[in-house]
Amino acid sequence: MTIPTATKNGAADAATFTHASLHTDYPGTTGTNELAGGVPAYARKAITMNASSGGVRNLASSVVFDVLASTIRWIGYWNGGTFVICAPNGGGTPRNFMAIPSTDVVYSTAHGFSDTNKIVFYNGTPPTGLTEGTVYFARDCTTDSFKVAATAGGAAIDITGASGYQCAVCGITEDVYAVQGTHTLTATVWGVPD
Repeated sequence: MTIPTATKNGAADAATFTHASLHTDYPGTTGTNELAGGVPAYARKAITMNASSGGVRNLASSVVFDVLASTIRWIGYWNGGTFVICAPNGGGTPRNFMAIPSTDVVYSTAHGFSDTNKIVFYNGTPPTGLTEGTVYFARDCTTDSFKVAATAGGAAIDITGASGYQCAVCGITEDVYAVQGTHTLTATVWGVPD
């Protein structure tokens, strides 16, 4: 079932985000694993957002963070000092899916993944056999289905149970900084799963 665009826009516009943060690992529901330190020091950045279009909210302008040597995997969104939600770094729009334990196949209409793409399951209980927020790899991709591996080109993971209703799947980009640098956050901030 596809959620109507007007409904997705309403849901996305209802969220208030005032700041963004960078995280080395899954921030969960509290904003853990946020960067700290560096010279110049890392700090959360104030953001301004446009109204939703197609169920996705975008930044009104880019934001540049100072980062120490680290790997950026997740972006956090805050309303003042309260953590609201997170999104995979560079991942795009989250996708609804259905996992079939008997075949280990994950179905997600026009998901856009290719074999060895990095993916994550988050925002709820993933299929049994997977861990929320862990970076996995797509394999055996077709237009509407794929399997999940722990390593690029690795064996398919045995999925033994269904996911929770709100869990989504999305691509993720791991940006590795070997030394102090800057990380630019642009475009898509957050989207309602298709």
